[in-house]
Amino acid sequence: MKLIGSLTSPFVRKVRVVLAEKRIDYEMQVDVPWSEDTKVPEYNPLGKVPVLLMDEGTSLFDSRVIAEYLDTVTPLGRLIPEGSRERTLVKRWEALADGISEAAAAIVVESRRPAKLQSKDWMTRQRGKVVRGLKAASIDLGEKNWCSGDTYNLSDIAVGCALGFLDLRLPDIDWRASYPNLEKLYGKLMQRASFKDTVPPAT
Repeated sequence: MKLIGSLTSPFVRKVRVVLAEKRIDYEMQVDVPWSEDTKVPEYNPLGKVPVLLMDEGTSLFDSRVIAEYLDTVTPLGRLIPEGSRERTLVKRWEALADGISEAAAAIVVESRRPAKLQSKDWMTRQRGKVVRGLKAASIDLGEKNWCSGDTYNLSDIAVGCALGFLDLRLPDIDWRASYPNLEKLYGKLMQRASFKDTVPPAT
């Protein structure tokens, strides 16, 4: 299978971490949707990454869909619990983390427009989502070792990718100082090969 996406996208990184944790071989095809010569719309009509191309030619898109599929490919290191309540809690965490990433990405996109076309109100609104999302994540994590349940799973991966994206694109949001429990979690995640090997390039 082939993964299409940008190396700086938190959603692509989430899928790459899942692939590494599940020990699934794949080919990485770097493609930035914002580039004039992007081929992403050929595989995803929404023009967004990540896109997973299956061996038979089918394409999957949206990191949540891809991550859930990959977790079923092999029973090795299940990242989404089977129990209804436990599964729902993991997916809730994923939705929160993805929301933080989406809002952060929206700020980045808006900030790259010509200054006279930028909407400060829009960026303030998105920043509010990031700030509230971080606070909610910190409160829900509390003193626990992992976001959901007693073991590392998809909820931790999603949160880690969101935090890493903030470091890359919005370093002025000092989440470490405000939420030491999130810093502790991210430190543990960065000890894993799957996170070390997918650190986004500073571009």
